Amino acid sequence: MVFEYILKKNGIDPAADLTIDQSISFGLTAAAFTNSDADYTVEFEPFATSLELEGQGCVVASLGTDSGYVPYTAYSANKSYIEAHPEIIQKFTNAIQKGMDYVNTHTAEEIAATIKPQFEETPLENITIIVRRYQEQDSWKKDTVFTEESFNLLQNILEEAGELPARVPYEELVTTVYSEAAKK
Repeated sequence: MVFEYILKKNGIDPAADLTIDQSISFGLTAAAFTNSDADYTVEFEPFATSLELEGQGCVVASLGTDSGYVPYTAYSANKSYIEAHPEIIQKFTNAIQKGMDYVNTHTAEEIAATIKPQFEETPLENITIIVRRYQEQDSWKKDTVFTEESFNLLQNILEEAGELPARVPYEELVTTVYSEAAKK
């Protein structure tokens, strides 16, 4: 959906100007690309960097950079749970903020070494390249505050993709109380 949104934003009609094959399993898109079955592929890391380092492709753009800030990662809880367990919500938000503080104040090498255990199959050098790219793109926000602007962008993308039957008011769905407290 984000890819199609970016295409439209740049005057390309995904339905008329090109063919998007969504029948390929997500984990197999890189293989389809390297078999010359596609001219372009949308890849998450570490696959994008692996293709590039193997000489099989070139990262030409970042969906995250070109779309605007889309909250790819978010968490939600029932209102009743939040009301019954505000201390858990705050501790969880504080932990995420601590991670954001870390990635925003450490070198690519330090971050790569820290997260390496989560990517056993990926060489440390590749993780460092990926982290450096994310830093250069300013991919990591400074805090966990889910802004109304980002919320509206997400709704725009979902609406354009035909996945959102009705818009929801920001103040009815989002609270930033815990994020505001965590960033202090």
